[in-house]
Amino acid sequence: MLDHFQITISHQLIQWLMGNNVVIISCDAHHLPHGQMLPLHGNAIYSQRIKDQIEASEPLKKQLWKQTIECKIANQAAVLERLGTYSSPMYEYLNQVKSGDTSNMEGIAAQHYWKYLIHPDFLRERYGDSPNQFFNFGYSVLRSIVARAIVETGLLPVLGIFHKNKYNAYCLADDLMEPYRPFVDLLVIRWLEKNPEAEELTKEAKAYFLQIATKDVKIDEQVRPLLVAVKSTVSSLYKCYTGEKRQISYPKML
Repeated sequence: MLDHFQITISHQLIQWLMGNNVVIISCDAHHLPHGQMLPLHGNAIYSQRIKDQIEASEPLKKQLWKQTIECKIANQAAVLERLGTYSSPMYEYLNQVKSGDTSNMEGIAAQHYWKYLIHPDFLRERYGDSPNQFFNFGYSVLRSIVARAIVETGLLPVLGIFHKNKYNAYCLADDLMEPYRPFVDLLVIRWLEKNPEAEELTKEAKAYFLQIATKDVKIDEQVRPLLVAVKSTVSSLYKCYTGEKRQISYPKML
């Protein structure tokens, strides 16, 4: 994976990598996978992974989305508990999540969550008032981490389990990052506690939020940095596609 504009590699090295079935991935200025180069011969494993992903059934994807939303709400509840705020309704919403989240418990839980995470009048919007800009930056970092793990695993980031948008090349990343969002939220709250008057996304603030990659989480009964946990999540998703697993590995708050 090439993730710096000063990287230069020779054609001879590219040919060697292709000959050894290595996929070359180039990232853009936002550290998101922008393109990839694949060997034309001998990469049967990659082809099989794409086939398994494409052939995943709708019932399977609906169950995987149910698991995703359940974990997201559970982690949101854990954040509220850690902050000593009202979290009880979150568990009621968690227990009501259906296959495919057809009753939109994600949205209902979000209303309670943001009300008690920030204040009753806060609106979580991409272009909304402060502190939305801090959440936006943290989520963009998280999204790039997840997108890179997806491509490294050999899956197509454009094929989501829930999100579908022909203009979005990272639908699967947007799906899998949902249970990780509360870890960003907690990081933002801690920043605001230390900097209650903060309005600008300064260089210092960006450096602080980049810590999200190394924050410890609990996954598969082990403590791992978030960056490593994301790779476990993506790997487990592929095993769900193949039938080796029935549950995606998602993180929990420590």
